Amino acid sequence: MRGYRAIKYTLFFCCYIFWVASAVLIAVGIYAKIAKEKDAVDTLTADPALLLIVIGSLMFTITFFGCFGALRNGAALLKLFSGILLAIFLLQIAAGVLGFLYSDMVLQRTELLMRKAIVRYREDLDLENLIDFIQKKFQCCGVHDYTDWGHNLYFQCEESNPSLEACGVPFSCCKRNKNETVFNTMCGYETQSMEETEAAQDVFIIGCLDKIARWGKKNLLLVGGITVGLLCLELCMVCLASVQLCRIRRSLQKKKLLSLRNSWRQQR
Repeated sequence: MRGYRAIKYTLFFCCYIFWVASAVLIAVGIYAKIAKEKDAVDTLTADPALLLIVIGSLMFTITFFGCFGALRNGAALLKLFSGILLAIFLLQIAAGVLGFLYSDMVLQRTELLMRKAIVRYREDLDLENLIDFIQKKFQCCGVHDYTDWGHNLYFQCEESNPSLEACGVPFSCCKRNKNETVFNTMCGYETQSMEETEAAQDVFIIGCLDKIARWGKKNLLLVGGITVGLLCLELCMVCLASVQLCRIRRSLQKKKLLSLRNSWRQQR
């Protein structure tokens, strides 16, 4: 009996953690979506707020099945929870294998998404903040190099471009001095028209795709460990749900046998 309770509440606790995390994701996504302008980008691949809402909603629904199925011994909810989680587990493994086998195609797709993000940089505040965060974190600029910002309407290096940022790059591409107290947001002014050696004095010239790929190779064990850990946790939750389902079935069978015995005795 104690072992059954341990399985039941362990499954509930694991699902509850993910349930709370999903609720936080939904809340952050909704807040970011409301705070945006009305003409903001609303496509799933280019809108981080919408992506948070979708992922959070899926997590919330799945973990809801697990939480209440474990707590209330709901066989139907536990079956649904374990089935969905097992399907996600298998899809993740398939995606990992395909990503490894077709790594060049993955890089091409990532490059295409990054180029689209650069084009829409000023159209979505969340997307803008995300790109700035990545460029500052990895000390990079653009997709392959700093001149990729010429694809953005505001940073196009053309004489007909009336923007003050024409031929420049965002401030997140700029190098900062350690003792710098006041940061110049126009530090990337006209850097696209400079030679690489000259531009490298003020901004990062290496693209983010190359930097992220290098970081992934350098931290392969860390990324792999986190991925394997999440997969093991998912598999563990599926196993716990399956064990609880077996316990529920056994208890139902025992109740049926007892009711049959009682009815047989009454008939005698």
